[in-house]
Amino acid sequence: MGNQLDRITHLNYSELPTGDPSGLEKDELRVGVAYFFSDEEEEVDDRTPSDCGFTKDHSPTEEGPFSVSEVEYSAFCSQECIFSKLRENEDLNVYSAKTLLTMCKPGDLLELVATAQAPHWVIFEQDDQVIHLHKGEIRKDSLLEISNGRHGRIVNNRYRYRPLPPDLVMQNAAGHLGLSSEEICWTNSESFAAWCRFGKREFKAVGEAHSAEQQYFLKVHLSGSEVHTLVFRSLEDMIRERRRVDASGILKELSLVNGGKE
Repeated sequence: MGNQLDRITHLNYSELPTGDPSGLEKDELRVGVAYFFSDEEEEVDDRTPSDCGFTKDHSPTEEGPFSVSEVEYSAFCSQECIFSKLRENEDLNVYSAKTLLTMCKPGDLLELVATAQAPHWVIFEQDDQVIHLHKGEIRKDSLLEISNGRHGRIVNNRYRYRPLPPDLVMQNAAGHLGLSSEEICWTNSESFAAWCRFGKREFKAVGEAHSAEQQYFLKVHLSGSEVHTLVFRSLEDMIRERRRVDASGILKELSLVNGGKE
């Protein structure tokens, strides 16, 4: 128990004030509290490259760039855009893991994608090493090994929050190596990697202070101009639902604020 208390103290050393997308609160400092949860999903599995959705048009060993068919999103907290994955605004092409390594800098956010599977997010360290949440553990692995034929891309600008300096990103990631099971306060690889880069407690499970005024809106951009909007009380809830849609392709109709064309 004593070691776990030490971990709790360590979890909070680099948290930033929250509430403003810049990562800075103007009026007061809010201290984050760690809540311990196991990760609830497994994004990197043992499927062969032929199962990853790339073999119809190109081999996983090819360098890229390649275009993949994906659901596109934008997300807002109140009226401010905090997340965007829209092909019209950014390059959504993916690359082989080998090619991706030539493009990365320490502290970069990487996303590995596969058909019918939630994306797996990692923090690039150096050489071919990445730090990520996998199978209930914060661990360091070779990107070439964990990609298992999947392609990936750099997603530093996917969230619109102000990033921490690269050395602090790496300090966040490396400082949590070895945490597992009940010590983990993130529910998926994306929330952990994004927390490392932005330092916002909203990425932690039950880490957000709720208010009646604060709502998160996730816009799911379908074919043409069709958009579905879902509403959530926390960033973590929104992330989990978006990842569920990525994995299943199915929207929870009861969560819809409105549907159809906007």
